[in-house]
Amino acid sequence: MALANFFDRAATAASQVLADFGTAAFSERLRAQVVGLAFDKEAARSQEGAALLDLTVRLLARLYPTLVIHALDGHAAERVAELSGLARAINPTIDLGGDIKQASVAVCVGRTALAMPGQALFAGSDGWIARFSPTAPVGCGRSANPFGAGGAACVAAANVFRAVFADQIRGGGLDREIALDMRDYRPAAPESAGGEVGHVDLGEAHLVGLGAIGNGAVWALARLPALTGTLHLVDHEAVDLSNLQRYAMAAQADVERAKVEVAASLLTGTGLRVAPHRATWSEYLTARHDWRLDRIAVALDTARDRVAVQSALPRWIVNAWTQEGDLGVSRHGFADGKPCLACLYLPADAVKDEDDRIAEELGMPEAQPEVRRMLQTLEPVTEVFVERIAAALGVPPEPLRPFVGQPLRSFYQHAVCGGVVFRLTDGRRPVGATVPMAFQSALAGIMLAADLVKHAQGEPDAPTVATRINLLRRLGTHLADPHAPDATGRCICGDADFRAAYEAKYSSAHQSAG
Repeated sequence: MALANFFDRAATAASQVLADFGTAAFSERLRAQVVGLAFDKEAARSQEGAALLDLTVRLLARLYPTLVIHALDGHAAERVAELSGLARAINPTIDLGGDIKQASVAVCVGRTALAMPGQALFAGSDGWIARFSPTAPVGCGRSANPFGAGGAACVAAANVFRAVFADQIRGGGLDREIALDMRDYRPAAPESAGGEVGHVDLGEAHLVGLGAIGNGAVWALARLPALTGTLHLVDHEAVDLSNLQRYAMAAQADVERAKVEVAASLLTGTGLRVAPHRATWSEYLTARHDWRLDRIAVALDTARDRVAVQSALPRWIVNAWTQEGDLGVSRHGFADGKPCLACLYLPADAVKDEDDRIAEELGMPEAQPEVRRMLQTLEPVTEVFVERIAAALGVPPEPLRPFVGQPLRSFYQHAVCGGVVFRLTDGRRPVGATVPMAFQSALAGIMLAADLVKHAQGEPDAPTVATRINLLRRLGTHLADPHAPDATGRCICGDADFRAAYEAKYSSAHQSAG
């Protein structure tokens, strides 16, 4: 068995949620685990079960080097080879042998109980409803709705992580019985029917950002063949090897492919007209001829980028995030008495410039002027510069030399954010950026897609602006997260000119349509 070739990034993510973290101890713990996935014919043959199994494998194979995929009856056996192939596409060196009864923890899907010495966790769904139990099977519905199944897969993967690292997660513990309705993020009533999604016309919609959260959204949207309309995909980057740590839809074959092209290829089974744009948001807006932006799903990394999207005055925005401790989704109009997206991301304190932050993380704060020049001019990193960084960080230069010749920003993304420096220091030199676990990003993306679909169906937004979930704790009963509009007068939604521009933008569009 072998850890994935993007393990450094996985270790960086785990270090941000586990107490008393050390890279060597973390890798030893993973190597000692046998994680199982067991399922019966109901799970194998229903669309919800197939979706749940697919995402569970995508999440587990990114972290655990030994995975036992086990059919609980002969009718389910036909799916084992397919799921094993998916796991190997993510981590080619994963060990898929062994007996399910050797598993320290296993996810069980369907209605068949599994007796095993280790911890069995039961996941299932019913349309929009995600189900989980630590004690008994919960079954799979027969709909084509992926949202409950996707939510259940993320909850199950989070519980596997909590079971494996129970002694390092403060306040953790396994979830109790869960029936979470992904329509309103409340506990489902016993009589609730899960429900299909049916035909949905997205109109002209945008998905901005095809990173980890965007991948989760694509996973869900790709499983809705009745989707129609136009979906613009906007992202300027290619898939990097370190991205495989948490990009649910990415496999080894996708490395160095443009993210928008990967996403577009995955959406070909829907009725959508998909328009990929390999560009930053500002580049896309500059090239766009239509100033109307009706429906935008935001899956970006930074507060600055989110404020830039809101500054373009879309008619409606749904935004998803992950951060240390939680994930969530928020919904925004503009000038409607509720907070706009920018309200949620106005900085309360001074924010360090990129050059200051990178210079500090390279251990050379005194080199900030040099770092700024290199970032602005795309000057390649020299061997001498790499040796200076290694000396400042107290690490050997050899593991950093493969990145010589890359622009500094690329060096930083690969060597620092990618986890190489983190591994060389056994976690003593933390990465400044938040690196989520795969199950956190996937759930945020699924929630983003769910709210996009619900809005296109004409469903009213939730009463509160945001929904927040912490997958490292037992699921709470109150997930609503109220926010008030900015009261300082700094936000654009309080500016009369912006409000007038928004009103003119969409009232004139309405008149033209009429």
